[in-house]
Amino acid sequence: MLTIADKLNYMRTQIRSGKAKIMILGLGSVGNYLLDYLMSMGDENLEICVVGRDERKMEPDVNIVRVASMIRGQNRSKIRIAGNVNFENVSDITYAIQSFDPDIIVNSSRAYPGIKYGSISWPAIRAYGIWSPLAVHFTKNIMQAYELAGSKAIVINTSYSDAVIPWLKTAGMVYPDFGSGNINHLIPRIKFAVAEQLGIKDPFRIDVTFAVSHFHDVVISKEGHTENVSMLLDISYHGEKVTVDLDRVFADCAIAMPVDTKRNQMNASSNFEIIQAILNVVRNNSRVKLHCPGAFGEIGGYPIILDGTEDSIKAYISEDPFSLDEMRKKNRESIYLDGVEDIKDGILIYTDELLAKVKKKFGVTLVKQVPLKDADYVAEMIIREIIKKQN
Repeated sequence: MLTIADKLNYMRTQIRSGKAKIMILGLGSVGNYLLDYLMSMGDENLEICVVGRDERKMEPDVNIVRVASMIRGQNRSKIRIAGNVNFENVSDITYAIQSFDPDIIVNSSRAYPGIKYGSISWPAIRAYGIWSPLAVHFTKNIMQAYELAGSKAIVINTSYSDAVIPWLKTAGMVYPDFGSGNINHLIPRIKFAVAEQLGIKDPFRIDVTFAVSHFHDVVISKEGHTENVSMLLDISYHGEKVTVDLDRVFADCAIAMPVDTKRNQMNASSNFEIIQAILNVVRNNSRVKLHCPGAFGEIGGYPIILDGTEDSIKAYISEDPFSLDEMRKKNRESIYLDGVEDIKDGILIYTDELLAKVKKKFGVTLVKQVPLKDADYVAEMIIREIIKKQN
């Protein structure tokens, strides 16, 4: 499998004199927001292909983005629709990828759309890892298609990448390069909180380095604490380290948010940030830092560096100021609280605590170990026995 750096260097050779091509798989709320954000760039050297099951349903969404961006004077990018693509069908996805030949693929599809899984799991069991089999369902199909299509595109995954990407990697499959959201959603909250505490007027100049998994994105964002787990968090302003009351920072991260699909503006913005970073690195020889879950097939979320300042682009997990071993340990500590004990050899292992909570709250007995080959069966059971019975 090509590395992220390999793909970025290949992309640099491909788009120097041509358009960058982005494919969005799934045009739900995340996909719609992302399409709108991409059009706001006003980039005439950008071509976007949206892919989904029903072209008739997708066309009105695409049209409103086109018209709205034209009103704003930003309609420069070309959009095409690839309808009649069933994400259950690997051959459908393969054909779509081969036909468009994208540079970047964003998977924003969901196995069970129209509901935030966390609205069920957080109040009942305070853990999100239960949904891993649903999150991996379409991602697995997409990566099979990706390999069959012979694609060299950068792939961004939007659904619980803390676990999904390492699950695919340890099963010996090709896997997405980046995950979006989760840890990324905490970074601006931390910047706002630090700025408020120190009286900083330009919070965008605050630099944050953070490593943690999905559980702490949720518990800090919703409740303003870390569940008594110490955090790997480094903060600086104009290049100088700053000292703050971290308990107060985390408390101030619990800011009011909508609970409906408007929340997906954050996930779409995370995708946009990664895409914009890739394009800047490839086109403008920039160096950027991102925070992404699942990058390089690692469990949890990490600070990532993309460095295009030299002839050959580099991509790596930043170990400044935390070592990779420290970050791996902290991520495993965090994701355990999310109900995931381990991911190895293509098997996702639930914690005993999660199994007990699911049995008590939903009356459902989950298997402790879920091999990737059984993920679809477990996902169907979760939909049937938990999701549908809660709605």
